[in-house]
Amino acid sequence: MFAKLLSKAIFKIAGWKLNGNLTPENRRSVMIAAPHTSNWDFIYARAAFYLMDAPIRFTIKKEFTEFPLVGPLLMSMGALPVDRSKNTKLVDAMIKIIKETPGDMCVMVTPEGTRKYQPRWRKGFYHVAVGAGVPIVLGYLDYAKKEAGIGPTFYPTGDIDADIEKIMAFYRTKQGKFPEQGVL
Repeated sequence: MFAKLLSKAIFKIAGWKLNGNLTPENRRSVMIAAPHTSNWDFIYARAAFYLMDAPIRFTIKKEFTEFPLVGPLLMSMGALPVDRSKNTKLVDAMIKIIKETPGDMCVMVTPEGTRKYQPRWRKGFYHVAVGAGVPIVLGYLDYAKKEAGIGPTFYPTGDIDADIEKIMAFYRTKQGKFPEQGVL
């Protein structure tokens, strides 16, 4: 309840609005969160998902969950800690989590993998969706419009290059806080 009230306050003060919502069919999915160019993205995206009552889970560096107070807070917000020091197969781990967790769960992924410029998107989100048998939901932040939302639900066809191009075409109409850092 507190998180939803705080989220309403953040959106009102910042002048942001919501567009779209999860449907019953896409409440179990991989959700892309893009463009990802700023630390503020997490705040606006998480606030939007609280307002939508979206069952969001997200991967985060394990080290962030080890800080007193911060770690438990992140875990309560849906964090799935990832140990990046080990040669773990993140895609396989995420598929397993989705398959073994009953009920609604959207695993949020930033395909850029970082807030800094990257010449291409990572494709792990696609492989997770295919492996877990779930759709890909196109979540976005558009700083130009001060809008957080849910775009179309995308069902992978198996033609990864064509599918990623269609997904990226949607995001070309969205502007990150620092557009020069985006891939698109």
